[in-house]
This record gives sequence, structure tokens and C-alpha cells, in this order.
Amino acid sequence: MESKPNTKPVHNDDVYEDQAIGAELTKHDINVMAWRSLLLQASFNYERMQAAGWLYGLAPSLKKIHTNKADLSRSMKGNLGFFNTHPFLVTFVMGIILAMERSKQNVNSIQSTKIAVGAPLGGIGDAMFWLTLLPICGGIGASLALQGSIMGAIFFFVVFNIVHFGLRFGLAHYSYRMGVAAIPVIKANTKKVGHAASIVGMTVIGALVATYIRFNTTLEITAGDAVVKVQTDVIDKLMPAFFPLVYTLIMYWLVKKGWSPLRLIILTVTLGIVGRFAGFL
Repeated sequence: MESKPNTKPVHNDDVYEDQAIGAELTKHDINVMAWRSLLLQASFNYERMQAAGWLYGLAPSLKKIHTNKADLSRSMKGNLGFFNTHPFLVTFVMGIILAMERSKQNVNSIQSTKIAVGAPLGGIGDAMFWLTLLPICGGIGASLALQGSIMGAIFFFVVFNIVHFGLRFGLAHYSYRMGVAAIPVIKANTKKVGHAASIVGMTVIGALVATYIRFNTTLEITAGDAVVKVQTDVIDKLMPAFFPLVYTLIMYWLVKKGWSPLRLIILTVTLGIVGRFAGFL
């Protein structure tokens, strides 16, 4: 018997079915997004960091943009991926992503842009708020309070939150307008934008691996009176952060094999305990 050709349509999970420009978001929609962004870290976890709060902030706008249920599902699934940035500056990223969602960019391009823009804002926000604004407002407020004035507390809360909410709402509207203005250019250069975003995203992920993952060995090689430390004297001189990279790739391989995050966490904790007592970590 002759085999019948497969006539089922092939679906590309990276491309939205409805390629028409989404509904225009109003100032009210952007304000709702900004208010909901206050709950960015309400369900913070070590698997996806701020992902649930991120999607909560975008959800009403995504429902307005994607009238196709399959596209809405694809968008929400993509926006539930790992995400972490400074909570006060998150609306800058949200505005850009909503503009890209409205122009129906490829899902991978959107997610790569989200990581590429969001990750650096974490360090910028820490320097801006925790290391600059907070000490200044706290110092002035404490000085007034020590003089017995209730204006100390009032000054701190008012000034700090004027800056905080001004940036939260101002950046939301600015980044969305900026993203919308760039839609024609982005549409004409989708492949280039996606490729560039992927490169930046991979660069950021590589930096995160080298910065946040700690995997050191205490193994030593003894040759006569000479003692060579495998980590500092050999591996780090050839390729710093080699062990974190290898461990990350192993975790990625296990994820592709179907391992759950919980199993990976248990494996990591077990390896750490065994390695500590065995003397090789």
C-alpha cells in the first residue's frame, strides 16, 4: 500500500498564527500593568525567579493583544520562563516586550530581548536605589528624626516613593512608546533583530553562569614537595569558571532528558554534601 502524505499543517511554536498588529494599548492599560508590577516578587522562587509576577503584570495587555487563543497560550507560556531584574525598573522591560508582542515578533526574539534588557537593569537598579537613593533619603530622614521631628519619616517615604513611582510609571509609558515607534523597523528586520537578541541573550546567560554559579574543587596533586591545586593552579589558569560551565551544561542536558527542577535541586544538594564530606569540593 502506498503511504498517504502527511497533510497536517506544521505549526511553528516560534511564530504567532495571527500576524496582524495587535490592538493598541491605552494609557490606562499601561497604568494597570505598572500597578500590577508591584507584585512582581509576590511568588518569587528559585526555579523561575520573578516569572509568575512578570506574567501577572502583562496578562491583561496580552489578552487584549492576542485574540487568537493559541497565540495567547504561546505568549503566556513564553513569558513564564526564567526572569530576574530590579523590581523598580521592571516596567521598562515590560513596555518594550508589550510593543514586541503587539507587533507579533517571534517568541524566541521576545524572550531573548526580555533577558537581554532585564538582566543589566538588576545591577543598575541596585546602584541607583539601594546604594544611592536609599542612603540619601534614609540619612536625611534619620537626621530629622533625631531632632525629634516627625518630618523625618514623612520625608523618607515621600521622597523615596516619588522617585520610585515616577520611574515605575514613567518608564512604562516611555518604553512602550519607544517600542511602538520602532515596530516598522523591527518588522522589516525581524531576522536581524532575532539574531542580535539571541546573541545578547546568550552573552547575558554566560555572564550569569560565570558570576552566580559556584563550583570549586579542593583536589590537589602532589609531586615531591610541590603541591598543585587543581582548581586555582590548573583549571582557572586555562579557563576561569570552567567547572560552573560544565555543571550548567550537565543541568541543561538533564532538563532536555525530562528531569524536573526539583530533581536537579536534590541532585545539586546531594552532590554538595557528598563532595564536602568526601573532600573533593
